[in-house]
Amino acid sequence: MYFIDFHYSLYILNEINTNYISMYKDLKYVTAYIIPLSAVFSLLSSSILAYTTVILIFGIVPFIEIMLPKNEQPYEVEDKNRRNNSTLFDYLLYINIIIIYAIIGMFIYTVNRTDYTTTTLVGWILSCGIVLGANGINVAHELGHRNNKFDQLLAKILLLPNFYMHFFIEHNKGHHRYVSTPKDPATARYNELIYVFWMRSVVQSYISAWRIQLDELTKKGIPFLSTKNEMLIYQLFQFVYLCSIFLITNSFSITFFIFCIAAVGVLLLETINYIEHYGLMRKQLSADRWEKVQPWHSWNANYEVGRILLYELTRHSDHHYKATKKYQTLEHHKESPQLPLGYPGSMLMALFPPVWFIVMNKRIPKQA
Repeated sequence: MYFIDFHYSLYILNEINTNYISMYKDLKYVTAYIIPLSAVFSLLSSSILAYTTVILIFGIVPFIEIMLPKNEQPYEVEDKNRRNNSTLFDYLLYINIIIIYAIIGMFIYTVNRTDYTTTTLVGWILSCGIVLGANGINVAHELGHRNNKFDQLLAKILLLPNFYMHFFIEHNKGHHRYVSTPKDPATARYNELIYVFWMRSVVQSYISAWRIQLDELTKKGIPFLSTKNEMLIYQLFQFVYLCSIFLITNSFSITFFIFCIAAVGVLLLETINYIEHYGLMRKQLSADRWEKVQPWHSWNANYEVGRILLYELTRHSDHHYKATKKYQTLEHHKESPQLPLGYPGSMLMALFPPVWFIVMNKRIPKQA
């Protein structure tokens, strides 16, 4: 009897220990809030410290990623099911909505109440822009892939401060259909300069979103002036948002700064787009048909810190292989091409095209 009780006690202790370990692993994504926290510190500082977020993401993180080992182990079936069904991971995303608008509010308050130099202002704009890209557009990207209307609505709310609500349509109905083909604005061509890509992707993605929307309206027989025209609604909301900023601040300058912050967030997104599919093309089977998306049509970066800070976006091959998978269950694909650095380091390298081409062109797999 005592023997059975003893073993039962050991079993209970083991279960408790396992649950604590699982909870610890789950809560690692709280680390993603370091980005907005660093932006808060930036807004409370001046001069070089106003660039704290920039220094953290593009200075400290790349160094840490090089030093730390990669984790390529797949999840156990039980762990994957647990992670997939846990609502904790959803709430960790939802909190970013409060964070994004709080950061914008803090920026407006700081600019209104503080004497600042141009150098300090640029640091604030860059720091807040990184937050809008990493904790705004990136989280919106994750929520936008969900099948429920609530998460999709939150995705649009997160895209609003970046004036990039059309991303919801183009990314889900355009990019994921035509990724790694000439018809996808967000796929960087072989030897394409990132600065050319920025302009092409921003303009063509916007046009593509309108084309997708108008095609859907035409097929359903819905008039242009309709509440079903989401693109039209997006333009209205973005206009009202910008006007609201002006009415609240009564300042053209601050309104312009808010737009600059949004532009930084968008360029962060487009830089990520550039490195995610650079030079990778699917084989064309017919006029409008390409081979199925495979793991080798996306660049992967299995560096632990970047994975956590960007909610596993860096495991991009698995995301495109099955877009409906939640971020906490994305896994490493051995057959996918690997970036030589994590996302922050690769983004920096992309800003220097000769270096990027020398390092990356020889890494492009033959099947691409």
